Amino acid sequence: MKKIAKTMLRLLLWIIAIIVFLILICFVYHRYRLTVEEKLRKPLGQLIDINGKNMSIYVEGSGSKTLVFLSGAGTCSPILDFKSLYSLLSNKYRIAVVEKFGYGYSDIVDEDRNIQTILSETRLALHKAGIDGPYILCPHSMSGIEALYWAQEYPDEIEAIIGLDMSVPECYKNIKINLSLMKLGQYASALGITRLIPALSESDAIKHGTLTDYEKNVYRAIFYNRTATVTMINEAKSIKDNARIVEQNGVPQVDMLLFISNGTGGTGFDKEIWRRITEEYIKEVKSGRYVELDCPHYVHDYEYRRISKEIKNFLSD
Repeated sequence: MKKIAKTMLRLLLWIIAIIVFLILICFVYHRYRLTVEEKLRKPLGQLIDINGKNMSIYVEGSGSKTLVFLSGAGTCSPILDFKSLYSLLSNKYRIAVVEKFGYGYSDIVDEDRNIQTILSETRLALHKAGIDGPYILCPHSMSGIEALYWAQEYPDEIEAIIGLDMSVPECYKNIKINLSLMKLGQYASALGITRLIPALSESDAIKHGTLTDYEKNVYRAIFYNRTATVTMINEAKSIKDNARIVEQNGVPQVDMLLFISNGTGGTGFDKEIWRRITEEYIKEVKSGRYVELDCPHYVHDYEYRRISKEIKNFLSD
C-alpha cells in the first residue's frame, strides 16, 4: 500500500508540474502577444485626465443633439461595440461614447464603484472634452442604472433616455451576481488562458455588426487586455446598492424610448420576465414608449438599422 501511495503521489506531482509548466508557457506567450498587439490598442478617441487617470471618450459627427453611449457590464470595447449603430446616426447627431474606467482604452482603477462616483467621472470627462449638455443618453444593460440616476440628479442635463436593452432597478433585486466566476475570468485573462479559447473574443459586434476586418482585430486585442478587470468586478459588487439608490429616488420623468430584447445573451432572465420588468417600468414614465426586438441582449449589434430609424423618428417628434 505504501508503494502504491508513493507512486500515486509521484504521479500527482508530475501532473501538477506539467500543468504549472503549461500555464507558464501560456503566460509568457500571452505577454508576448500583448506586446505585439500594442499597435492595435492605440486609442481611437480622446484620453481625458480624471483625478490623475485616463478616461477614453470617442466623438463622431455633429448636430444640435448629442447622443451619449454608455456600455453594459463587461463590454471590453464600448467604442467598437456601439459602432454599427452610431455610424448610422453620426450624419445627423453628435455621438459621444464614454468608456468608463476599466473598459476599452480607459485606465483600470481598483476603487469603489458607487453610483455617485461613476456618474461624477462621466460628467467630468464629458465637460473636459468640451461636450456639454443637454444629453440624450443611450445606455446598454447595466448602464441604465447610471442613466436613470443622472436623470434623477441632474434633470436639466438630460433631454431623453434611449435604452438599448437597458437594466432598471428591479433587475437587480433577486439576481445573483457570480463574483467567483468573474474572478476566475480575471485570473484566466491575466494568465492568457483565454487565448486557448478563441471563441471567447468573438463578440456580438464582431459576429453580427459592421466592423471591418481591421476593427475586428482591434476588438480582439482589447478583449485580451480588458477582460474581467478589477474595475468591472468592483462595479458588479456595487450594482445592487446602486440600483437600490435609483429605485428609492423614483422614476425620472424624462422622454424615454426603450428597446427590449428577447432576454437571451446575458440578461439572466427568460423572455417573459425580462420584458415584463422593463415594460412595467416604462409604464411609470408619462412620455415613455418601448419597442420589442426579437434578438439577444446586445440589440445594437443585431438590429442597428431598425434601431437607428426608430431613434431618428423618436427625436424628430
